[in-house]
Amino acid sequence: MKNLFVKIAAVGLLMLAPAVAQAAEGYSMANVNMRAGPSTRYPAVAVIPAGSSVEIRGCLSDVNWCDVEFYGGRGWVSGQYVQASYQQRRVYVGPQYYRPLGIPMIRFSVDNYWDRYYRNRDFYRDRDRWSRGPDYYYRDRDNRDRDRDRDNRDRDRNWRERDGDRDGRDRDRDWRDDNQRDDRQRGDRQRGERQRDDRRGDDRRPDRRDFDCRPGDPSCDE
Repeated sequence: MKNLFVKIAAVGLLMLAPAVAQAAEGYSMANVNMRAGPSTRYPAVAVIPAGSSVEIRGCLSDVNWCDVEFYGGRGWVSGQYVQASYQQRRVYVGPQYYRPLGIPMIRFSVDNYWDRYYRNRDFYRDRDRWSRGPDYYYRDRDNRDRDRDRDNRDRDRNWRERDGDRDGRDRDRDWRDDNQRDDRQRGDRQRGERQRDDRRGDDRRPDRRDFDCRPGDPSCDE
């Protein structure tokens, strides 16, 4: 009885093994980006040249994106750029062909997928934001960009205001310096004029020795 159960389990595993290992051969119909997730907003990890062979490891059921392998690398490509051979003809990979082509339907998780394939990529450090979806990541990035732009504008405005205040202080200082210089020049002119007036007065004042002394005038005895 025990051997019977073992045989049944072995047969079951053999039946499940092909399904687990299922993959279909596909062909790129254009030079297309292989991306880190099922959206054009995820980072590109490689470019698959037109006509190149890829292994289709699985596709999503809700959107037409497939997990493919290309030269040992893994990533996601839209089914509208991939064809596969079906009944002696090539068809674009779509949900109606998943089962006939033996392509399993899978799910995508940034954490699991990136941990497995993209640990050495620069974008891996942002996986926490990417795990919320590309729309959230880009919205968050746009908000950060707007905040940075606003900070830059505020910093520029503060610089302009400081420059304006400094220019104003410089103008005030120049104005005061000009006024002080004018006052000094005016004072110098006034002193010069007074000195000239004093010299002219001295020139006009007669020397008493120039007078003819009269007999008996005490001043003549000096």
